[in-house]
Amino acid sequence: MSQSSSMPRHVLLRYLSMALLTRVIFCGAVLVGLLEILALLEQTTPILQRHLGIQGILSFAAMRAPFLLAGALPLSVLIGALLMLTQMTLASEIAILRACGLSTFGLYKYLIPATLVIGFAGVVLDDQVTPRSEQALAAWWNRTDPHPENGHAFWFHDGNRIAHIGYTSDGGNMLTKVDIYIRDASGRLQQILHAKSADYTHTRGWLLHNVDSITVEGEKTTRLPSVQDMGWDTSLHPWEFIRLSAENPPLSSTTILGMLRGRLPSHTSPGFLEAGLLERFLRPASLLVLLLIALPTIYIPPRTGTRSWVPVWCLGSGLLFIIVQGMLRAMGNAGLLPPAIATIPALIIFTLGAITVLLRNETR
Repeated sequence: MSQSSSMPRHVLLRYLSMALLTRVIFCGAVLVGLLEILALLEQTTPILQRHLGIQGILSFAAMRAPFLLAGALPLSVLIGALLMLTQMTLASEIAILRACGLSTFGLYKYLIPATLVIGFAGVVLDDQVTPRSEQALAAWWNRTDPHPENGHAFWFHDGNRIAHIGYTSDGGNMLTKVDIYIRDASGRLQQILHAKSADYTHTRGWLLHNVDSITVEGEKTTRLPSVQDMGWDTSLHPWEFIRLSAENPPLSSTTILGMLRGRLPSHTSPGFLEAGLLERFLRPASLLVLLLIALPTIYIPPRTGTRSWVPVWCLGSGLLFIIVQGMLRAMGNAGLLPPAIATIPALIIFTLGAITVLLRNETR
């Protein structure tokens, strides 16, 4: 098989791509299945206590699946690549390809397109599918909660206003213990509104009930008469309150950019949002690094076979890469590192390390 021929290159690219894709899909399905079982072991009792039955269990599993798949994708690529390369090495396929003139980095080049397809699919999953599914899951879970008063309170910024919500119910359509602090352009407090509850309808928008208000003028405060009902001039929808009530919900890039520009309410720091956005679009690069980490598997000695420790070392290195990325990201979320430092250095360090290992094996 000559590498100069376009047909063999096309056939080889298709063969390697399909081999990698099938193994990654298989590993992803297994990992997601295990994670679903663990999640259902924890949530089945609350679901049944809400009288949602088997349909509730299936609904929970379906809406949770995209989030679990997004989290399992890096490990699926690592294990899938290790399985493929180990099988090809032990079956002497790598030796045949080398005899035909294919180098190690030539093999890596053939695997890049499939890895990029998986990476960009992961970007779409993180950016579009997971935020919607988690939003639907949170709204469903809130709507079916028989004791929403046990939900936690939260703060958020909405333009020149700061608001505090006691808890949400009815899938975000009802709010309880609403406090709104209205500021002027310079940030000075102008008015405080306290409502016992608020509800949303498509015709009237948000309506505050049993409202007490205080106006602030310099050092003078004035308590105004209570109002039974008052319209709330806000563009927020119920699903946005569900998002704000969650700890760290997955966000689309459009939502993140809206928060960074001040067009959407937020209760997270700009550094957290910027790091999340940068990490999301570096997902294909992360998968390419994991593929590079798995590549030394092709150097398994023929006599060693399945007793070789090379795949184990590669798996450990890949897991270390994933852990280091997670630690740096956590430091970025906490504001200890700039977003770029929290996402890029791990890619560079592990890429250089993997290339060093490959060059050392090539010169033996």
